[in-house]
Amino acid sequence: MSPGLCGLPALGVLAYLGLGAGLFIGQRRLIYRPNRQGWEQVRSRAAGLGLRPWVDERRYLGFVHADGPTDPKGQILVFHGNAGTVLDRSYYLPDLEGLGYRVVLCEYPGYGAMPGKPCQSGMVEAGIRAVEAALQDLGKAPILIGESLGAAVAAAVAGSGQVEVGGLILITPWDSLANLAQQLYWYFPTRWFILDRFDSMKALSGFSKPVAVVMAELDQVVPARNTLRLYESIGGHKRIWKLPSVGHNSWPCAVDRRWWREVLDFVEHGTQGPTIETGGSPLSGRPQTR
Repeated sequence: MSPGLCGLPALGVLAYLGLGAGLFIGQRRLIYRPNRQGWEQVRSRAAGLGLRPWVDERRYLGFVHADGPTDPKGQILVFHGNAGTVLDRSYYLPDLEGLGYRVVLCEYPGYGAMPGKPCQSGMVEAGIRAVEAALQDLGKAPILIGESLGAAVAAAVAGSGQVEVGGLILITPWDSLANLAQQLYWYFPTRWFILDRFDSMKALSGFSKPVAVVMAELDQVVPARNTLRLYESIGGHKRIWKLPSVGHNSWPCAVDRRWWREVLDFVEHGTQGPTIETGGSPLSGRPQTR
């Protein structure tokens, strides 16, 4: 055998180890895709959307509508996905405010003009501070809505035991980021070296308030099986909505104010009612308590 051929396995091992090291070092850049902006740019864009910084300028935790409900029936904190900034999520406002809620669009460290770097501990800490500020504002425990990465943040905040949360709406959530990463990078022992694990199953193991889970049938980012695994692990009052023929990023086009009313009625009052799609699945829209 040629000496050159003898060295091929060693080169392959070195390449494998090098790629693994690169994934480990750069993992947060793969997970988080923030759009960093200066304060003046953020403030100008927010003003164009009719939003003002919340709780105050420069040390803001998020944004609220300058002309939101004057006597809100409750408050909702929204935690967004991994890309862009919270100002890209103003699509939540018309329906939720139309139902009488004050809506806070919460931002993460390292996103927009908010100082810091994106990581699990910083995001969860900011979320806890946001809930504390919301409680001081209205004196009523807020409902948390989390989308994708934001669902993991919302679950971690609710499960921290440090603040009171009225209920959860988790949209296209995963079970744990370690599980999801292992599926994506199956050729590495990914689950063992991921830094930000975002284990929503563990976070919600003792959470007793209602949890609404929203699953996109054609989700290519967070597969339905990961969402179902989270749902099945929840031991309290829960309900799942399956959005048919909808992908990870197209779900906002598949829901309307009537749908939001149904979901919020469940979270606030435990109500039952028609679902957006049953599809013959025993899970779709069926309330469960155990």
